[in-house]
Amino acid sequence: MEWFWPEGFYTIVMVGSFVLGAFALKLPIAIALSGAAVVGALAGGEWFPLRHFVEGMFGYLDTILIIASAMIFMKSVQKTGLLESLAAWVIRRFRRKPLLLSVGLIFIIMAPGMITGSSTAAVLTTGALVAPVLIKLGVPAVKTAAAIAMGAIYGMIAPPINIPAMIIGGGIDMPYVGFALPLLVCTIPLAIFSALLLVYPSLKSGAGDEDELENELRRMEETPLSARLLLPVVLLAVLMTGEQLLPSVWPALGMPVNFLLASFSGLITGRRFNFLDASTEALNEAIPVLGILMGVGMFIQIMTLIGVQGFLVVSVLALPAWLMYLGMATSIPLFGAVSAFGAASVLGVPFLLALLGRNEIMVGSALSLLAGLGDLMPPTALAGIFAAQVVGEENYFKVLRYCLIPALVTALWAVFVILNANTIMGFLP
Repeated sequence: MEWFWPEGFYTIVMVGSFVLGAFALKLPIAIALSGAAVVGALAGGEWFPLRHFVEGMFGYLDTILIIASAMIFMKSVQKTGLLESLAAWVIRRFRRKPLLLSVGLIFIIMAPGMITGSSTAAVLTTGALVAPVLIKLGVPAVKTAAAIAMGAIYGMIAPPINIPAMIIGGGIDMPYVGFALPLLVCTIPLAIFSALLLVYPSLKSGAGDEDELENELRRMEETPLSARLLLPVVLLAVLMTGEQLLPSVWPALGMPVNFLLASFSGLITGRRFNFLDASTEALNEAIPVLGILMGVGMFIQIMTLIGVQGFLVVSVLALPAWLMYLGMATSIPLFGAVSAFGAASVLGVPFLLALLGRNEIMVGSALSLLAGLGDLMPPTALAGIFAAQVVGEENYFKVLRYCLIPALVTALWAVFVILNANTIMGFLP
């Protein structure tokens, strides 16, 4: 009966408006979220609260700056030739060790997602780079696409940048601090499992074409891997760890400045490139994600203003324990079909509040993992669709079929981590 309360009606109105705009009207996700916020404010009797709209739009300004600068860094590293030469080195080094090669390639696919917080960035950069190599190594195209999709999602959730976790934490004023190890616990075992399931059997059989593989590796090695080529990554690691290990003496520059300084260092390594053009290209690719974050901020602000967020928390708390865990394992990924970030804000925050008795950082990390699965859910299925395009597969459902087992294992692992959050955190340093 609680859904007949005013807040229940507002919830239906806001979520319904969001789904209507995203699916029926096929509006960009950012516009659909913003429109739903406006409709929610009108339904709640707040009319057009401009201050709350603006405040919500800039609620994730720190995250927006981090993503924008991280995309510039990733594009700079790509332009220097580091990604290609690094992948070629890993393949040559572990070609006769298929187990290690499988895991190494998955980690390479994950890298851009870890830095930018976007699974799409991972698919379209290292995913597109590794795809022809995996196929030449004997991995079927659909399995290659599935491995790329899963690696991209795990990269999106792995540290240092995890946008869903930032959104969930922002919903309860929990700073994005101390998430590195919990996020590694959530993602690394799953990445290894996916590599062993999707890539290792084909590499072990040795069915690839050695001549074609050698030609591909020579093309990738046009810029040889060297210490100078690694300078941007090394500089970024030094800047980021320095703030954490030596906070009393190390200047607190902030992550956006760290990314930009590391990006500038790419100008003196590897292939020459136009930094302004590379930055423009990176920001053009980042705009959809940045727009979604602004829309999510507006959506959450109005949810809080008219009581919807509190209503969702109370409703979740009223669920039996078994139903709550089943609900989070299914509803968050399904809602993520529209937007993983939207799922993190609309459902991730209430579930975290309902589980406050457990370690919040570990629970938030596991909830962000469930939100990341939304990038596999049709009809949007961003990771699946782009991964299928990378390998030339027209029917992305063939790719999703191979992603089904890793996705189910991911959901079960997330629930396991939540159930044992306090115990797991006790083992971490």
